[in-house]
Amino acid sequence: MKQLEVSILGQVYALACPEGGEALLAAAVAAVDKEMTAIRNAGKVKARERIAVLAALNIAYQGIERAGAARARPGEDAVDIDALLARVEAALADDGQLL
Repeated sequence: MKQLEVSILGQVYALACPEGGEALLAAAVAAVDKEMTAIRNAGKVKARERIAVLAALNIAYQGIERAGAARARPGEDAVDIDALLARVEAALADDGQLL
C-alpha cells in the first residue's frame, strides 16, 4: 500500500492507498473537501466533526440516489456503492478517522 498526503478543509492527512488507486482516492478527497468547504462556508455549522458528518451524509445520499437512478435505467453501468465504500474504508484503515 502506498501512503499519500492529502488536504481536506485545510487539514493534512496521511492516507493509505492501494497501488493504482491514487486517482480514485484523489477524486474522493476532492469531493469530500468540496462538500465540507460548502457546508463550512454556509456559516451555520462550525465544528469540524459536524461538518464531516454532514458532508458524509450528503455524499452518501447523492451516491445512493445515483445508484437508484442507474438501476432505473437498465443496460447502463450502475455505481456499486458498497464496493466504493469498501475501497474508501480500506484506504483509511491505517488512520481510521478523518478528524
